Amino acid sequence: MASKPGILTDWPWKPLGSFKYAVLAPWVVHSVYSFAMKKESERGNLCILIFPFLLWRAIHDQIWISISRHRSAKGSNMIVNKSIDFEQVDRESNWDDQILLNGLLFYIANIIVPGASHLPIWRTDGVVLTALIHAGPVEFLYYWLHRALHHHYLYSRYHSHHHSSVVTEPITSVIHPFAEHISYILLFTIPMITTVLTGTSSLVALFGYITYIDLMNNMGHCNFELIPKWLFSIFPPLKYMMYTPSFHSLHHTQFRTNYSLFMPIYDYVYGTMDKSTDTLYEKSLERKEESPTVVHLTHLTTPESIYHLPIGFASFASKPQMSKWYLWLMWPVTFWFMIMTCIHGRTFIVERNAFGKLKLQSWAVPRYAVQYLFRRQREAVSGLIEEAIIEADASGTKVLSLGLLNQGEEINGNGEVYIRRYPQLKVKVVDGSSLVVAIVLNSIPKGTTEVLLRGCLSKVAYSLASALCQRGIQVSTFYKIEFERLKVSTEFGDNLVLSRSYAEKIWLVGDGLSKGEQLKASKGTLFIPYSQFPPKKVRNDCLYHHTPAMVAPSSLANLNACENWLPRRVMSASRVAGILHALEGWNINECGQKMFDVEQKRKVETPGSCHRRFFFEPFRRSSSQPLTIPVDRSSSYLNKRETIFRLSKSKGGVNSKGVL
Repeated sequence: MASKPGILTDWPWKPLGSFKYAVLAPWVVHSVYSFAMKKESERGNLCILIFPFLLWRAIHDQIWISISRHRSAKGSNMIVNKSIDFEQVDRESNWDDQILLNGLLFYIANIIVPGASHLPIWRTDGVVLTALIHAGPVEFLYYWLHRALHHHYLYSRYHSHHHSSVVTEPITSVIHPFAEHISYILLFTIPMITTVLTGTSSLVALFGYITYIDLMNNMGHCNFELIPKWLFSIFPPLKYMMYTPSFHSLHHTQFRTNYSLFMPIYDYVYGTMDKSTDTLYEKSLERKEESPTVVHLTHLTTPESIYHLPIGFASFASKPQMSKWYLWLMWPVTFWFMIMTCIHGRTFIVERNAFGKLKLQSWAVPRYAVQYLFRRQREAVSGLIEEAIIEADASGTKVLSLGLLNQGEEINGNGEVYIRRYPQLKVKVVDGSSLVVAIVLNSIPKGTTEVLLRGCLSKVAYSLASALCQRGIQVSTFYKIEFERLKVSTEFGDNLVLSRSYAEKIWLVGDGLSKGEQLKASKGTLFIPYSQFPPKKVRNDCLYHHTPAMVAPSSLANLNACENWLPRRVMSASRVAGILHALEGWNINECGQKMFDVEQKRKVETPGSCHRRFFFEPFRRSSSQPLTIPVDRSSSYLNKRETIFRLSKSKGGVNSKGVL
């Protein structure tokens, strides 16, 4: 929003929210009906092509969004190396409003403009005339309109909304108040109206001109340089006729330079060309791909999760992942993505962050969660994880954390397979299991005397049971075989019992929790998962915590996407564990059956170190309603560093401070 919003700032259909697309429905239905009912000699070709063209524009923009975000995650040829936050993603989530507006104008013009509905496919004179009018009047008028929008009166009421995005994305190009869009439409319709009135218009001239505008707009705001230097060497005058992404990026960082639309000639003529344009262009071309300090290795979950990646739909990625009915309409596209990910033979970068001097990246294994369940697929998945570890080691990565099922015991023995196979690896492999135990232990309400442990037994479950029994908390289980295995694993077995009444109010649950077992729980039971995936919610009268996670500090930059089902700025325990490893400089692996001792005290560095401003807050909020839980300081892993991880006091009931 502009600093002082003027009249006609909001779009007319803003109150409709997600139902704004309904404004096109009557026009689409009318055009299809008219095309079907009219005689072949009376049918117009424009009306039936408008809707497919609008879809093409949306796909075109989305392609640019995905490419730009992928390149930004790699860091190669990046122009502005700053972060994009959730606020910018929300502000730019209405990028398709201008497509809706253009669609309405097309349908109206098809009805009221004589001859508009019967356009030939191609006319050379019309294409040439469109190009000449754009290069002349349109570029000239836009330059002065743009300069006028930077006058303090118009800038504060309209154009400052666009300039709120210093680090641009392709869709930043169309993020303007409604009134400003009207002025652009009046400008860009000059070539189209001229060709229609002169009888030289054609479908190629009309749709091609708009596609050209979309292409140049997206390219100019993509924040990575892609125009090769040799292009200007072959034809030097081209620098006056075509701008580059770095040219327009300077306009967003310097504000009062580089006003031109797509042709920089007017900035040269009127002396508003930024002096650092050529230098920034060359530096951006030379910028290499970044080598991460910490890599978090995750994977796709459901078929629809491809849309929730940062390189997918930005608005989807900025919200916790959940099933949406309208995504079923995209099953043909989803299925195509599934085939492509199965063919794709290596991991890909999905996100890049910065945490002080640490460079963080998230990589995704191109496999879905269901594929990890089949034995035939596990060997292939393990091979992809192995290749990712070797690649990370070769790039100088210090720590690689295994997320979700990448740390599965059936897949790779909790990561230990790779350490044994490649003892010379310098990168440290971390599964974050000790941090999971620490977070779960500190999520149990103070004063709890008994808990029920349920789910597939893992090293986390054994560690939890041992720690709870050691503290004198009674641990119950459903089944005798689980009871016997847990009793062998802890020397405090007297605190292990078989549950008979299922009256325990605190359930620690892992994978394998069934619907029938949840139905046995008493009303008001708190389910605290220690698994990588959240349990399926069956009871509305019970509370369900999120999977072990922590709230990221504000100093963690470029965090603009949610991690799977977790809320904004919340990171899984395995991901945080990798960052903690790098911050502390621990030169050990945490994989296989190896875990840090979460009970024994360890030496803590004195406060005031360089990491003092970096801290995470343990995230324990229930997914159904807020829940505040006191902190137990007896876990030394949560006392690991006071200056890095912290539980903040609040009036809601967190009455002691814990540290990690």
